[in-house]
Amino acid sequence: MFKRREFLGSTAALAIPFSARLVHASSIETLISRALPASRQCIPVIGMGSWLTFDAAGDRHALGSRVKVLAEFFARGGALIDSSPMYGTSPQTIGHCLSELAHPPALFAATKVWIRGRWLGERQMKKSAYLWGVDGFDLMQVHNLVDVATHLETLKEWKAEGRVKYIGVTTSHGRRHAELEKLMQSGAVDFVQFSYNIVDREASLRLLPLALERGIGVIINRPFRRSRVFDRVRAEPLPEWAKEFDCTNWAQYFLKFIVSHPAVTCTIPATSRVDHMIENMGALVGRLPNPSMRARMAKYYDSLPG
Repeated sequence: MFKRREFLGSTAALAIPFSARLVHASSIETLISRALPASRQCIPVIGMGSWLTFDAAGDRHALGSRVKVLAEFFARGGALIDSSPMYGTSPQTIGHCLSELAHPPALFAATKVWIRGRWLGERQMKKSAYLWGVDGFDLMQVHNLVDVATHLETLKEWKAEGRVKYIGVTTSHGRRHAELEKLMQSGAVDFVQFSYNIVDREASLRLLPLALERGIGVIINRPFRRSRVFDRVRAEPLPEWAKEFDCTNWAQYFLKFIVSHPAVTCTIPATSRVDHMIENMGALVGRLPNPSMRARMAKYYDSLPG
């Protein structure tokens, strides 16, 4: 069920802790991973989003560059890729890139259903598997809570039948938190996905503590606020004390702030550039900031002009 046809490794490989995995074919490092509350399966805390950045099907040059980006993601220890039918041709692009890879990656495939109606939802989910070239998804999420009651009923049945491993719901832009909170209280989902970053910290008040309490996996979207978190720091050097948590650039500063929260399972920065992917994946190794350092990071960012 959870295998890439012909050549991709199964997600059973993710049950092996991600410590001492080969990183970029040149060094052995301990990768930061989190155990999923629903199963204790471990996944790396840095995943990959695909909104806008992988909407590239039909452009040969763009497709070639996305293959390199995805290869770098896997080479540096990545596993979870997140997409949606809402994301233009991103599902096709992901499928193309996966088929081009020479070695079987440890893929954790996550996508969404984004349509109204049970029959249309089932058709859309099957089409997504076809476009990705997978037999099934590790995680299927109801995108922005569209017709959420209908799709969760379907997904509960699919999970019982072994057609999907985990089910979840998503929101973004800080919307629908009250509705999301009710679903988390109900015990209906294994995962939630929402926005949280060094600027938008509202989720730390209710959603993140509730996820810990209820044993729900958390995927964080918009970690860079579509790159706007960088606006305030473009002319600023990284503070010297960032070395205390093995941070070498601002991307890692922002990502480590997020994944150091104990409720966060994974965050999904999106990029179409190899150099940015390398920077992002650097947050997957080294030390993480402790609670007092996290407070210092937020206070320092808030103090900057802009």
